[in-house]
Amino acid sequence: MQQAGKNKTNKTNKTPFGARFLVSAAAGALLSIAIATAAHAQQAASGASGASGTVAQGSVTARPVAPLAPRTPIPPMPQSASIPQGASAPARALPAMPVPMPARPSSEAAGASAASEASAASAASAASAASAASAASEAQAPEVPLPPEPPEPNLAQRTGMPPTGAYAMRQTYAKEVDRRLTVPVADQQAYGRLLQHVLEEDGRGDLANEFVVLVDRSANVQAIFVYFRAKAGDAWSMIGASPVSTGRPGTFDHFVTPLGVFQHVPGNMDFRAEGTLNEFNIRGYGARDMRIYDFGWADGERGWGKGGKSPMRFQMHATDPEKLEPLLGMRHSKGCVRIPSTLNTFFDHHGIIDAQYEARVAEGQSMWVLKSTRKTTPWAGHYVVVVDTGRKTRPAWSPGPGKAVRAHIPAGAETAD
Repeated sequence: MQQAGKNKTNKTNKTPFGARFLVSAAAGALLSIAIATAAHAQQAASGASGASGTVAQGSVTARPVAPLAPRTPIPPMPQSASIPQGASAPARALPAMPVPMPARPSSEAAGASAASEASAASAASAASAASAASAASEAQAPEVPLPPEPPEPNLAQRTGMPPTGAYAMRQTYAKEVDRRLTVPVADQQAYGRLLQHVLEEDGRGDLANEFVVLVDRSANVQAIFVYFRAKAGDAWSMIGASPVSTGRPGTFDHFVTPLGVFQHVPGNMDFRAEGTLNEFNIRGYGARDMRIYDFGWADGERGWGKGGKSPMRFQMHATDPEKLEPLLGMRHSKGCVRIPSTLNTFFDHHGIIDAQYEARVAEGQSMWVLKSTRKTTPWAGHYVVVVDTGRKTRPAWSPGPGKAVRAHIPAGAETAD
């Protein structure tokens, strides 16, 4: 019975036992090969450090191993982006596929790439800083003085007129200017030599056949002179002299009148006073229609604080005829040269330093500041020269304001130019 049962079973399965054993062995071998292949693939991908899902060779009880997705190389983190110890690396976005990713560079190549990027960033940063500094410098830069215009010859220089009329201007000065100084001949000659010395230092030693205005800013002089000579090599001759007021240090916004040779050009256009009163009832530029001679920006010595130099607008003009003109002969301005009103009119009417303005008119330009009633001299000049003799005592020919005038200086007088 037992044998019969075995036979029945064999008949039912229809597969001999030996065959089944071979099939089972083959299946086992195939399974073993598949497991070993998967493990080998995982080890190759994980590298020499080993992977957590490795299956021991010949084992059939190991946990299942998930299929490995192909790895895409990731570009190295730039060396400049250091990661603190113990912190995890920040996530980095990968380019969208199917853009191929570059192969991982070697450590030397990565270092060179990082250095190149750092160098480019540094250069860009430096360029940006330089650009910003340049813009700030341009924004804060002071106004640049105009380059000197080439002097245009006056009528006498062009035509070779005899100088008789120029010397005759002494009588005109004495007739039209009410505040004058009687300068001794010795001092006239000394100032003429000083004028020539300053002109030579300025490269204008051959200047001749035109009027030149000279100012001595010395506290013990405070005088203005008009000089002329017919040709280079001659001595300079004085035409007339008057008292002035130049810059008085010691008060805020008051400059010492600058020294040097100043060219009178239309590039720094003159203008005329409106004659209006300020809050102290003072006409800073004098009566209406007085001409303000503008010489542009000059470096003036600050008369307040710690001193030093700053740009100031250098001008020559009249002042309040009743309240401030009596103070001429002492330092009292903010840095400009204050002159008597009649001297202002004399300069304006005869064009004593208007050579450049008249040259523009001859070219057809309109110089609105020039009056149609003017009688410009053929010996019109170009320059105002400021010197400082540094005299220790006041000469008799240049007296300052009297005690009565000094005792009644009007309130707010120091606010006028």
